[in-house]
Amino acid sequence: MTNKLLSVLLLLFLSSSILTAQSRQEIVSQIVQEANENSRLKVLAHELLDVVGPRLVGTPQMKNAHDWAVKKYSSWDITARNEQWGKWKGWERGITHVDMISPRIQSLEARQLAWSPSTGKKGITAEVMILPNAKDSLDFIDKLKSVKGKFVMISMPQPTGRPDDNWEEWATEDSFSKMKAERDSLDKKWEERIERTGLDYRELPKALEAAGAEGIISSRWSRGFGVNKVFSSYTEEIPTIDVSLEDYGMLFRLAEYGDRPELKIVAESSELGEMPTFNTIAEIKGTEKPEEYVILSAHFDSWDGATGATDNGTGTIVMMEAMRILKKLYPNPKRTILVGHWGSEEQGLNGSRAFVKDHPEIVEKVQALFNQDNGTGRVVDISGNGFLHAYDYLGDWLYEVPEDITQHINTDFPGTPGRGGSDYASFVAAGAPAFNLSSLSWDYWNYTWHTNRDTYDKIVFDDVKNNVILTAVLAYMASEDPETTSREKIKLPVSKRTGEPMTWPEPKDAERAGMLD
Repeated sequence: MTNKLLSVLLLLFLSSSILTAQSRQEIVSQIVQEANENSRLKVLAHELLDVVGPRLVGTPQMKNAHDWAVKKYSSWDITARNEQWGKWKGWERGITHVDMISPRIQSLEARQLAWSPSTGKKGITAEVMILPNAKDSLDFIDKLKSVKGKFVMISMPQPTGRPDDNWEEWATEDSFSKMKAERDSLDKKWEERIERTGLDYRELPKALEAAGAEGIISSRWSRGFGVNKVFSSYTEEIPTIDVSLEDYGMLFRLAEYGDRPELKIVAESSELGEMPTFNTIAEIKGTEKPEEYVILSAHFDSWDGATGATDNGTGTIVMMEAMRILKKLYPNPKRTILVGHWGSEEQGLNGSRAFVKDHPEIVEKVQALFNQDNGTGRVVDISGNGFLHAYDYLGDWLYEVPEDITQHINTDFPGTPGRGGSDYASFVAAGAPAFNLSSLSWDYWNYTWHTNRDTYDKIVFDDVKNNVILTAVLAYMASEDPETTSREKIKLPVSKRTGEPMTWPEPKDAERAGMLD
């Protein structure tokens, strides 16, 4: 080969590399422009949260959400489908109205818990009492007679509805310390009261129900102003009602002082038998390597104390908006870009576990998966999840993301494998390179995670927009990468707890028939 021919080939190679770099920069620039100037995030959030509403597995609203997503993707010319993976106990929330009718009249802030039995339209009127304080489990059995015909309060009354940061700002040091000591003492005494029943928090409502109680009243404060955690009922025939800290405290004091408060509770709901459960899957088919996949991941379901705005409405609309932008600007990706909106994450990663189990041919060909779940904040942490060479490719992809976004991000390479918490862990367990895009807090754990305040107004759209750009650029770079990502794993260390070598997490199948035993 002549020197002249070598020079020509080198020039062609360099020209091609320059054009490729320029093309990448142009696509990234267009992604940023589209996300900033033509955002659909607020419309998506409104339609999902305000119109569809909460998305509890087994409810008609969950199916409405799946159907809405398929229709939305179709409007963007993206192929989408609902894929059934199991079934769940069907239930639909109706009207909840809780009124104190004695010693005075006051409507209370309250809601029935998920899967709570209905009171019917007429409701139930009864006196409120505090969980009996027994000496031991035998004494509790004897005192269970007193709950017949009553609403029974089973939660500790909080001494303050002010979060700790409010106390830190305004209280004296002595006053703050005194409050915490009082709260710790009350908490310990209440836990001891529960322990003496011989039952845990799942078994206790069932025992009260069997003893003839008219309903269960609880209040699970989330350490923020006006915020309660709202989960599920364990009763089968009587209603279980969550009451706000403020109103619960009032009822507790009235009962404690002998004022015999009475409530009228209307908590309508419908049991619907078996309901199918789905994942919504959408994809932009690859052109050069269609059998390889870049997956965008976010769970679609929520608890239904509110509308699931930050858990996980924000993750959902990030992935939808990223797909819309990629379809518009990058309609012929090298690899297939697939998005999974998983069902029943809240009950144990069920949708994503089912997908991993049912689609080994896809999991085997995953180039990378990007998952977003924990709130409205901009992404600030990414771990290599124990994949030895994750830095080699993920670092390159992150380099193409605008610096005003990556400057906030801390990385941990190679990291250790995620074992739960969100749907990326289902894929990590199967050996697929899956990464969680972990967000800044915005008081997520206290104010929105599984609470009655997880609503549209808590979304910080500037941060969510940043996450759209990050996700879209990472998906683009992963699709374009000429190399297939390495799946080589780190050698895990010895467990400090057991003294044995740690092992990689194992894949688990989904719960395919939830609450139907």
